[in-house]
Amino acid sequence: MPSIANTFKRRLKGADPLIGLWMQLVSNSAAESLAYSGFDWLLIDGEHAPNEVQDVLGQLQAIAAGDSSPIVRIAWNDAVLFKRLLDIGVQTFLVPQVNSVEEAKKAVRAVRYPPNGVRGMAGCSRANRFAHVPDYYKVADAEICMIVQIETRAAAAQVREIASVEGIDAVFIGPADLAADMGHLGDPGHPEIQAAIAGILAAAQSVGKPAGIFAFGPDDARKRLASGFRFASVGADLSTMIKACESMLAVARAKG
Repeated sequence: MPSIANTFKRRLKGADPLIGLWMQLVSNSAAESLAYSGFDWLLIDGEHAPNEVQDVLGQLQAIAAGDSSPIVRIAWNDAVLFKRLLDIGVQTFLVPQVNSVEEAKKAVRAVRYPPNGVRGMAGCSRANRFAHVPDYYKVADAEICMIVQIETRAAAAQVREIASVEGIDAVFIGPADLAADMGHLGDPGHPEIQAAIAGILAAAQSVGKPAGIFAFGPDDARKRLASGFRFASVGADLSTMIKACESMLAVARAKG
């Protein structure tokens, strides 16, 4: 029988740091090639990249060829959006702008079947391996990994309560949005933001929930992981491509 085991969720409970990459290129070829590159996880961005459901499906299929675990950042905490992504096989979600306990509970309800949630039934879908997993409805809820983004002052003040919600597996910090909300637009390195990040991490750890963060490059990722974060990005495919191409161009145009 085909397996629907969520590898990322299991690894999140371990001790090894999990390093990933943001994907904004909306490219199946990029997703497939990166899945062979050794990243523990690859995030398909549905919030700040033009990824629709069909685009996400193609990238999920491409990533499945490699060893990386896919994470999908949903555009918004909306049950209809969750339902469509669940049916194409998304198991690990990153939900933006979760600012309260009720919003965390709303996300959890959206990905669980009744009576514990409001997920609709689909008889034949990619999620249940096109009806080849006969006990899918009995095991699906346990394989969902729900990660909520803490990126506002309101969310930071309620991290313990949000992280303690049943069904929330981890919290994730978006430093840029957190900085903007706290009055330091464009300055995520501000001491006040760094103090807030440390506080969010400590609050999550106090209730036994792992925390992740969008790190600004490999050095920042190493620092974050050393401080106690369980998973971190090292960058994004789009910005990395642009920087690499501009660097090559500069070298080619250099005189002497």
